[in-house]
This record gives sequence, C-alpha cells and structure tokens, in this order.
Amino acid sequence: MLTTKSRVPSKYHLRNSHCWNYRKGPPPPSKNLIIIAEAVQGFAWWWVLWHLWTEPGHVLGEFCYPDPREWTDEELGIPPK
Repeated sequence: MLTTKSRVPSKYHLRNSHCWNYRKGPPPPSKNLIIIAEAVQGFAWWWVLWHLWTEPGHVLGEFCYPDPREWTDEELGIPPK
C-alpha cells in the first residue's frame, strides 16, 4: 500500500488501489473515457427512442382505452338510488 508522502503526491492518496482526494476535485477523466461514455449514452437513447417509435404499445398499452361515458353506475361503484 502506497501511503508515504515520498511516493505519492500530497493531493492524491492511494488506499487499496483506489484514488481519493481531500478537499480537491477528482482527476479529470481521459478523452477516451468521455468518447466511450458519449457513444454508450447515444446508443441507449437511440435504442429507447427507436423502440418507442416502432413499438409504442410497450409503453402506451396495446388496447384502446374505453369510453368512460359508457360505464355503468355499478362499474363505477355508485350505489343504486
């Protein structure tokens, strides 16, 4: 475990191979990591929007919504007069 000041810069401390910072922001991600993250997010949004476009029944339901004016008092739970 590298915890001596001579082997590790003062703003970064290594503990069990993980980097943690004290009163500093984390180191910025690499350019490759940003590109990969953007590509994965783009694919995920494409997947969701494509399936909403081509198969809206998964979200909106596959059956027509009944007309509430055709419901009887018994179906609505209204007691008889």
